[in-house]
Amino acid sequence: MDIVFIESLKVPASIGVWEWEHRIRQNLIFDIELGCDFAKAAESDEIDDAVSYKDVAMRINEYVSESKFRLLETVAEKVAELILAEFAVSWCKVKVSKPRAVEIARTVGVIIERGVKSE
Repeated sequence: MDIVFIESLKVPASIGVWEWEHRIRQNLIFDIELGCDFAKAAESDEIDDAVSYKDVAMRINEYVSESKFRLLETVAEKVAELILAEFAVSWCKVKVSKPRAVEIARTVGVIIERGVKSE
């Protein structure tokens, strides 16, 4: 399996279980892995044959910044669903971090994998 990845995608979000958290924007950090076969893109050297990491990043930014969430688990699940539905990938790994959510930790978060991971 070939993997396209996006690291440290910073997205402002309305996220949290406390009411005050929905009055502010907090940055979420995404690390994304997309499972696909990019042999055709490698052969043709054409963007139309590739998964555009720019398009994926922009779509995640658009979706998350326009939505409201309580839990990181929900954000991760919805982003994975969006990726699998809108892009030519068979598998994705979504890591969502919420910096400073716990005062004594640099960041906290969740990691999920969805779809079919082939070898």
